[in-house]
Amino acid sequence: MQTTPHPDILATAVLIADARRVTRYLNPAAENLLGVSSHHALGKPVSLLFGECTELVRALDNALSEGASYTEHDLNLPVNGHAVVLSVTVSPLDEAEGAAVIELHPAAGSVRIARDEQVMAQTQASQALLRQLAHEIRNPLGGIRGAAQLLEAELESSDLREYTQVIIQETSRLQGLLDRLLTPAKRPVVQAVNVHEVLERVRSLLQAEFPRLEFHCDYDVSLPDLAGDQEQLIQAVLNIARNAAQAMRGEGRISFRTRVARQVTLAMKRWKLAIRLDVVDNGPGIPEDMLGRVFFPLVSGREGGTGLGLTLAQSLVQRHDGAIHVESQPGRTCFSIFLPIK
Repeated sequence: MQTTPHPDILATAVLIADARRVTRYLNPAAENLLGVSSHHALGKPVSLLFGECTELVRALDNALSEGASYTEHDLNLPVNGHAVVLSVTVSPLDEAEGAAVIELHPAAGSVRIARDEQVMAQTQASQALLRQLAHEIRNPLGGIRGAAQLLEAELESSDLREYTQVIIQETSRLQGLLDRLLTPAKRPVVQAVNVHEVLERVRSLLQAEFPRLEFHCDYDVSLPDLAGDQEQLIQAVLNIARNAAQAMRGEGRISFRTRVARQVTLAMKRWKLAIRLDVVDNGPGIPEDMLGRVFFPLVSGREGGTGLGLTLAQSLVQRHDGAIHVESQPGRTCFSIFLPIK
């Protein structure tokens, strides 16, 4: 049987404030972080601990008025005579009307948000550059292919036609590569999408392509539908899962897992609810020096790979106001797709 940890043994700093914003409880972690004892803090206004922090007051007001949790990142709180950068989550306390729980976290979470925003900006810039380059290459490439076809029709020697076939085949391959670069420019066709139908479609496609793969599905069936483009979401998940299957050479285990995520920041916007979709494999993992570049175009750790699959997946997810996070170590790689529930 699961039990809820008592606040006194939590590593997270926790305070409880009543409807008058008076401190009624703080755990040992909060005492250490704030440099104050319960004896001196209890019964005193919260503002004495943090000063007049407008962001904290706003989060507290929103949590109490709307009955929902609120999180503020990168708050410079005056603590014990010096400024400390913290993330603060305020949640209404069900047991006492007007009371709220205040959780204080080091700003590591905000560092991840900043990194995600930087990666997103870099990826969007590189994708825009590649699309411009693709447009510039597309027309002359079509001319080369057409000229090779005309030349082949005039040649009488089958030996010489082997050379024109090489030109035609290679230009066709490059044309397909350019088409893949330009595909994400299509706007999503928004409709109600069940994420589990998306995952089952991907699973059936991969099962046919890699019959030795083992699949494990852990779905939260209570999740609502998303507003999105089903085909684009299928393509995004398929690119990630196929990349995992290819890394394991078609033999291994892929797990699909869905859960609800609360109070997340995606594409520099805060959402109360989002769907988290995990694609986990037990393959060799992503090299550490490549982990920060896996979504960049033309970056691939697999021989013969184009380095476009994950780039296109991220572009398609971003078009749904979502984000992709990745964690990897030998034996476990997890791509987490976050999609907001609008």
